[in-house]
Formats: sequence, C-alpha cells, structure tokens
Amino acid sequence: MTSQIPAETFRVRRLAWAGVDISLGDTRVLIDPLEHVEPLTPVMGSPRRPVLAVDSPSGTHALVTHLHPDHYDRELIARLALSGTVGCHTPIAPELREAGIDVIPQELEQPRRVGSLTVTPVTSLDWRGGDCDQVAWIVAGGGRRIIHCGDTMWHGNWWQIARDHGPFDIAFVPVNGVICRFEGYEADVPVTMTPEQAVEAAKVLGASAVCAMHYGLFHNPPAYTEQPDIERRFRRAAEARGITAMIVDDGEPVPLPPVRH
Repeated sequence: MTSQIPAETFRVRRLAWAGVDISLGDTRVLIDPLEHVEPLTPVMGSPRRPVLAVDSPSGTHALVTHLHPDHYDRELIARLALSGTVGCHTPIAPELREAGIDVIPQELEQPRRVGSLTVTPVTSLDWRGGDCDQVAWIVAGGGRRIIHCGDTMWHGNWWQIARDHGPFDIAFVPVNGVICRFEGYEADVPVTMTPEQAVEAAKVLGASAVCAMHYGLFHNPPAYTEQPDIERRFRRAAEARGITAMIVDDGEPVPLPPVRH
C-alpha cells in the first residue's frame, strides 16, 4: 500500500481595510497589511472599529501596492522585512530603502517566485496620478490565481490583464468609491471604484468571485466620504452580472470557488 501526500492548500484570508493574507504550504504573503492607523486620522478619521493586529511569524513575505499610508504601513512592513521579502513596484523602491526597508523591486509584468507562490505586478491607476506608482498584484500557485487591486480607479487595462493573466479565482477590489477633499485634491466624483465599477472590473477580469475590500473602516466627511449602502449595491451588481459576491469580515477566511476544469 502506498501513502499519498496531500496536496498543498491555497488559502486566503481578509485582513483589515485592503489587507489580504495568502498562503500555500509553508509560504505566506501579505498584501497591503495595515496595523498602525495613526497617520491616517488627519484625513480619513479614526477607524470605526478596532484594527486587528497582524500575526507575522518569521518568514512572512509582503507586497506593497503603493505608498499611501493606508496601504503602506511602514512600521509593519519594516518588521516583515526582517525575516521575509518585501516586493514592490520598481519606482517606489528608493523611498522604501530610504526608510530602511530592504525590498525586491519588480517591473510591471515581471513575475517573481516566492516559495511556492508566484507574484506579478500589473497595471493599476491611482486618482492622484503618478505620485505613488500604484500596481495591482497577481498571486498564483497550486492551480489558483487571485488579483489584488489596491485602491485603483476604473481604467482601460482590465481587458489586457484578463488576456495576459486571467481568468482569476477571486478579484479583490476596492468598493468605497470615496470622495476626497484635501491637500488641494478635491473632486465631487468617486476616486476609487464604486461597488458597481468593482463588479464590472471583476467581470472583465474573468473572476469567478469578487471580494469587497477598502470600505467600511473609514468615513470622515467632508475630507473622506465613502459611498452609501455599499454591501447591498455590491451584491446586487454581482447578481446582475452572474458573479459570486463575497463580503468577508476582517480576519476571516475567504472561501475559494470551485476549481475550473
């Protein structure tokens, strides 16, 4: 009789705000983990609920979508860098290094192997232009593939990303459609994707499921005003487009859809 070694399991967990925790076997990668919210309060206000501490055992890796402080927690990323790798888009590497963080820069579309996972930065678009060189991250392994879309706006690269990298099991998308008025950046239109735009992006990407993120924690009018009725609108839009909507609490596992054949 021969014993079978079970296949490694791809696991995903939601963290606070835009944070996502992906693991496969002994490899663990955190995207945009957030723990320290003090730098955010002048504009985004105090969080509506406690922000969970991030468990970061030795060997935990990290990916940063961009340098805005609700996605780049400098103190936490510095801690993770002590025993794991930190991946970033090449243009932001100098600023991270100035902060004392050893990083591995990657150009758009350049894959990198991190243990049993492959991570690839792809195009994203930030409402403040090129001041942060934002990217979305694709993480793949064990026959699974997810995309984490940072806090991007709607853009015209979704179709190319789908052609080059899709389909995806889950697309993690910002849904708060925030209206911002600060630092000379003022607009009366959403500067991140609304629930409806987020679902459209996931549909174009060929995702089996779409998981809402980047909402519900901060609301500080008039400087930072998120959309009303987000979860109902998100579910309604997903149902209309025939895609599975996922609303997952902070710290909870994200169920993976069935494997496509």
